Amino acid sequence: MVDSDVFSKLELELRRGVVVLATLSQLRTPRYGYALRQALAVKGMAIEEGTLYPLLRRLETQGVLTSEWKIEDGPPRRYYSLNADGKKLLKRLAECWQGMNETMEQLLKEDSP
Repeated sequence: MVDSDVFSKLELELRRGVVVLATLSQLRTPRYGYALRQALAVKGMAIEEGTLYPLLRRLETQGVLTSEWKIEDGPPRRYYSLNADGKKLLKRLAECWQGMNETMEQLLKEDSP
């Protein structure tokens, strides 16, 4: 039987592979970090702050996100959203994910008893 520590590590590897796509999918409209974390968590993809904020900065540096500071009801918040390149990247990654998902469904069906 597979040890739960081994399972946890492998599950973490699977999640790491989809964090970027999940994050991009929720930035079609501007969101600040906490609201983004909440939106992802509600849909089943909880992401720690220590993972999300560096990811947002990296995606902005890579040229797929834009950000701006806004002051609304409360403290200043940095809102992130997809720019034109980010929208193209999301589309390409989503197509890639859908293809891999279809492939995995076939592979898992073949191996099931």
